[in-house]
Amino acid sequence: MTDYLVYDVFSAKAFGGNQLAVIPDATALPESDLQKIAREFNFSETTFVYPPEDAHNQAKVRIFTPTMEIPFAGHPVVGTAVALADLGVCADDGNMVLELGVGPLPCHAANGSARFTTEVPLDVIATPDVAQVAAALGLSVDDIKVDAHVPTLASVGLPFTITELHSREALARITTDVSGFRAGAAQYPTSLDFAQFAYFREGQTLHARMFAPLDNIPEDPATGSACAALGALLSKVEGADQQLLIRQGEDMGRLSLIDLTTQGAAVTISGAAKRVMQGTFVY
Repeated sequence: MTDYLVYDVFSAKAFGGNQLAVIPDATALPESDLQKIAREFNFSETTFVYPPEDAHNQAKVRIFTPTMEIPFAGHPVVGTAVALADLGVCADDGNMVLELGVGPLPCHAANGSARFTTEVPLDVIATPDVAQVAAALGLSVDDIKVDAHVPTLASVGLPFTITELHSREALARITTDVSGFRAGAAQYPTSLDFAQFAYFREGQTLHARMFAPLDNIPEDPATGSACAALGALLSKVEGADQQLLIRQGEDMGRLSLIDLTTQGAAVTISGAAKRVMQGTFVY
């Protein structure tokens, strides 16, 4: 029998944030079933936890979307860290190291919240045309702001096109056009298919939405890996460390609150996670 847990991540209460299925001991599951299980949950990600390869670390974590395995993602790291802390799998001070596809990642979890810090260098892959991004998002080119940066396909482990908008109203007005995503994915092939992370900035608060319809994620309520890439990008273009609160998922009715700070090359993502379900596989 294999147990599973479901957490709402980047939310301190149930029915907010981004859903995550966590299998805290996946050792008995056949390799051929992992993708099927992730598709069965149909959340943006499911994590499978194994004993660490290095005994100094706490766990090895594999992350699956409904369509593929990925090396890194933010809300699965935060949710899995909280789950393991709830199960007592961490040091007395709440510190732990999780082994991911991007390598060992230091985390801290306590009292229903977690944080991780990544120093994976920012990889700027491309700068897609403004009109192409606008078409994918169902917006006008006039909605896209290019003062700080043009639309930028960037990654600190997972690639997203990061685009600033002129208004909160434009962010709310996004209606994705799958044909635009197909065209972008063909021109810029990466591990995600032209995933779009759009935001509007109000001082130190950012309102954001993320779309990856070709990867079976019509919209994501919280995307920590995209937030981490955004933090690294803003730190680079502004030449200054960042301290931001990102509000994502609000237009979906699943508000996520993501804290982001940068210090030099290090990006820290933090937030709460709430267990909402648990059960056992019976297939």
